[in-house]
Amino acid sequence: MKTKFSVLVILGTLVFSCSKSDSTETYVPVPVVVEMPSNFPDMAYNLDNNPLTEAGVELGKRLFYEGKLSANDAIPCAFCHEQAFAFTHHGHTLSHGVNGGIGFRNAQPIQNLAFQNEFMWDGAASHLDLQPIIPLTSELEMGETLSNVVEKLNAEPYYRQQFRKAFQDGEVNSANMLKALSQFMITMISSNSKYDKYIRNEDGVTLSQIEQDGRATFQNKCASCHATDLFTDQTYRNNGLPVNPQLNDLGRFNVLENPDDLYKFKVPSLRNVEVSFPYMHDGRFSTLEAVLNFYDSGMVDNGNVDSIFQRDDGTLGISLNTYEKESLIAFLKTLTDNEFLNDERFSEY
Repeated sequence: MKTKFSVLVILGTLVFSCSKSDSTETYVPVPVVVEMPSNFPDMAYNLDNNPLTEAGVELGKRLFYEGKLSANDAIPCAFCHEQAFAFTHHGHTLSHGVNGGIGFRNAQPIQNLAFQNEFMWDGAASHLDLQPIIPLTSELEMGETLSNVVEKLNAEPYYRQQFRKAFQDGEVNSANMLKALSQFMITMISSNSKYDKYIRNEDGVTLSQIEQDGRATFQNKCASCHATDLFTDQTYRNNGLPVNPQLNDLGRFNVLENPDDLYKFKVPSLRNVEVSFPYMHDGRFSTLEAVLNFYDSGMVDNGNVDSIFQRDDGTLGISLNTYEKESLIAFLKTLTDNEFLNDERFSEY
């Protein structure tokens, strides 16, 4: 199934009808200015098409924590995206959903999405406004339709009022709902880790010797994929994971059915990786030690492994000795942003 095509078709058939304004309340947008970290690349999201406002961000936050977006009115976005764990589904290898449904991939962190061009492990969503459609309409996750969600929101006086505050047309419709969710997610920037403060020479922060050694190893052996201070080059790669026969997840191949994309998944950001376990698209590794051991000696040739993992002796992997692994983990922990993980702007009410 060509997932990207399906998402675009869904967007083209969004429900744009709902209640007319039942209030004389005036739309008075109060702009929200998001401070861009000096060590980050430019934002990818075009704010001209969806400018941030206080009412829009607030509505997006309410919707993020709103169970009515699911078929049983009990599974909000936040169910699989918990703030304390970089908005991942803590302790779950695969995402869970309505009626005990279990998805087939690990829930990804929600952070710094405004700087990305494609979303999901396979890049099935080509725009941030499109991304929520996938879990919302998945039978295994939220199990809803856009039209049903809009109908439920429109039945609530609170939401009719909030949509009038947030958007000039005041309509409770799917386009505005998705834009509000994007506004909230755009503000979810993680950029104040120990590493960031060290790089920006803030607060006199320094790295210990083992953290500096880990950073050197990282730059030498990891940074080609986990590039820039986003810690991802946003490409799709086959990293030699043994195929899970129970899932047989073909990765990005499912989107465009290109044989070259077989078993390729998006390179994840490593920000807050200390708390976003379990790891990989299927959550098979529960610790960073297990991840590094895999890259050192666990990769297999599944027929399409990225050439970057080819050693000079013909074997697959990234050679890491015991101290390199220890120091890498020490460095990766400097990417934990406790300010972000505890920021009340993103917390449930």
